[in-house]
Amino acid sequence: MSPEVGHETSGSKGRWFIDHGDGISELTYSILSPDQVIADHTEVASGHEGQGIGLKMLEAFIADARARGYRIVPLCPFVNAQRRKHPEWADVFAV
Repeated sequence: MSPEVGHETSGSKGRWFIDHGDGISELTYSILSPDQVIADHTEVASGHEGQGIGLKMLEAFIADARARGYRIVPLCPFVNAQRRKHPEWADVFAV
């Protein structure tokens, strides 16, 4: 069973994360406005690379953006690369 994606915010910062027990993967963001959120950085815990962890966190982020009506500014290189690979996500990105 794969670990669940968690979410937490503090002020204008937040993160989507997965606690693997032996490390934490996270996708961090900054809230620019109620309509725009900047994807800052994605880091996958050592030993968990190549397992789709980053994509799983990004999919949770995208679902939240659609549900809450904000757009993601893809400053993070991983997020921006995935945005280019998935044209069906165009509605949630501000580029």
